[in-house]
Amino acid sequence: MTRIAAPAIAPGPVLVMGAGAIGCYLGGCLQAAGAEVIFVGRPRVLQDLRAHGLKLTDLDGGERTLAPEAISAVESIRQEMRPALVLLTVKSAATADAARSMGAALAPGTLVVSMQNGASNAAIARQAAPSLRVLPGMVPFNVAELSPGHFHRGTSGALAAQDDARLRPWLPFFGAAGLPLELHDDLRGIQWAKLLMNLNNPVNALSGLPLRRQLLERDLRLCVAALQREGLAALAAAGIVPARLTPLPPAAMPMVLGLPTPLFRLVAARTLRIDAKARSSMADDLARGRPTEIDALCGEVVRLGRRHGVPMPVNEKMIELVLQASASPRAWTGAELRRALGIG
Repeated sequence: MTRIAAPAIAPGPVLVMGAGAIGCYLGGCLQAAGAEVIFVGRPRVLQDLRAHGLKLTDLDGGERTLAPEAISAVESIRQEMRPALVLLTVKSAATADAARSMGAALAPGTLVVSMQNGASNAAIARQAAPSLRVLPGMVPFNVAELSPGHFHRGTSGALAAQDDARLRPWLPFFGAAGLPLELHDDLRGIQWAKLLMNLNNPVNALSGLPLRRQLLERDLRLCVAALQREGLAALAAAGIVPARLTPLPPAAMPMVLGLPTPLFRLVAARTLRIDAKARSSMADDLARGRPTEIDALCGEVVRLGRRHGVPMPVNEKMIELVLQASASPRAWTGAELRRALGIG
């Protein structure tokens, strides 16, 4: 007799704290799979959700939609909310404020997973809201907002989070929602590996190009490679071993990025599984005049290097360039960016 597997059921309601591109995509996938989801976010995004609903697409051709009336979207967290799981997806600079508001409103011990860039947000949230159970997490893929309410996943990969007995019952449901989630005893190496990859974000943002086109320009790749070399030096000095998230080990990434483009295409073919719509979140932030996460990326590398006496001139200069671009945006060519960063 053929047995039909029972559909996965969400262990409880989900609160998305930070309804931006990542928050809307994760929360939308979970709701489309049957979870009760509440989105907390900025007025602009919430207005779009109320007017257009959610459309979720991906590079594999998948498409899911949620009607406007099906979406619960609010601007602030409320005392009566009792989520079984919170996904913290605000920008890094807003982490402490978001955590304080959650700590004031949510029941002690509420499970929170920080699905944010950088390596310090979970610690920042725990300090701001010690009554909550905050775990570090990692989102490997890129999500772009293509139009109001339309969020597109342009790359792939499995979510990761620190292992916790209360998170394990969620694994089947995340898988059923198209969001495979892997649990790890120690997430530090995974977070730093993702941060090394995210050092491409400021280069992509300053170039003004879609991700795939930017990665096919060698001068721009050389800028990323220089940022990553400094990051690897800081990690080595700190005794931190970055995890292997792609077919390429982290230590090999700068070398591969520096290859002539025809060779780069061959060696990095699997890494280049990026569709034409993908762009970095930092590019979106610059385009919309919002603060960027440069401090959670290059700033994190600079602080680690300083603690261990390792100079970080390229990452320091990149911070300066992104801050300038926030006030006066422009598109940089690869040659211009190499000169500005002092890369020969």
